[in-house]
Amino acid sequence: MKRFIPFIAKDPVVSVVTLSGVIAASNRSGTLSDSALAPAIERAFAKGKPAAVALVLNSPGGSPAQSSLIAGRIRRLADEKKIPVHAFVEDVAASGGYWLACAADDIWIDASSVVGSIGVISAGFGLHEAIARIGVERRVYTSGKDKSMLDPFRPERAEDVERLKGIHRQIHEAFIAHVKARRGARLVGGDDLFTGEFWVGQRGVDLGLADGLGHIVPKLKELYGDKVRFQRFGPRRGLFQRFGASLSAELTGGIEASIEDRALWSRYGLT
Repeated sequence: MKRFIPFIAKDPVVSVVTLSGVIAASNRSGTLSDSALAPAIERAFAKGKPAAVALVLNSPGGSPAQSSLIAGRIRRLADEKKIPVHAFVEDVAASGGYWLACAADDIWIDASSVVGSIGVISAGFGLHEAIARIGVERRVYTSGKDKSMLDPFRPERAEDVERLKGIHRQIHEAFIAHVKARRGARLVGGDDLFTGEFWVGQRGVDLGLADGLGHIVPKLKELYGDKVRFQRFGPRRGLFQRFGASLSAELTGGIEASIEDRALWSRYGLT
């Protein structure tokens, strides 16, 4: 005679993916790229049949293409597996960081979180006068008249600047389309949201850039019950990354990249 085994409901599980750092097509420690994050994101949606996936975000932005690739991967898996996604912003989700936040179905922030900065920026230096003063002659040979566009060692050309602005406009339009598609009628403020300005806490909620103030554990307990369990995922770091990060920085130009990263964080009052 077969014994009756009562059905025991399992406690709901939420996969938590940490997305912290500058977004760049780089394998440097502390940066976010699609290739580095892909294994963690794929596992988060597949392991243990999660009730939801939560994104813990702390990013000042970076590469538009990598932002789009990471967000696209999250949305593809969410749609394929019919799993809701919740974003929780810590210090900042600005520019590309906000692009990632919009991959979620809802966005929760702290009263001091920075969100927005929906725009595109690039920066550089003009050094042609400096090298002229010290008697250095610039020699560049190309097989295309625009191959050396925006060369910092020659005077700026108006046509180069206009071409760069055209590139910015295309990326900006893609960014705006992504935000509108994901946030929809929740957005308040029209085109004023897309000037590159950013906002803090409740003001971001009022403008529809976030759904409310909330922290990950109490909010997920509210949504999935007090017995909800968490499984955490993040990019795997190899042996060289764990023990040779400082040497890697010296050998591969990481010091310069680190300065650029710090400058990006500092735009939002964070260092």
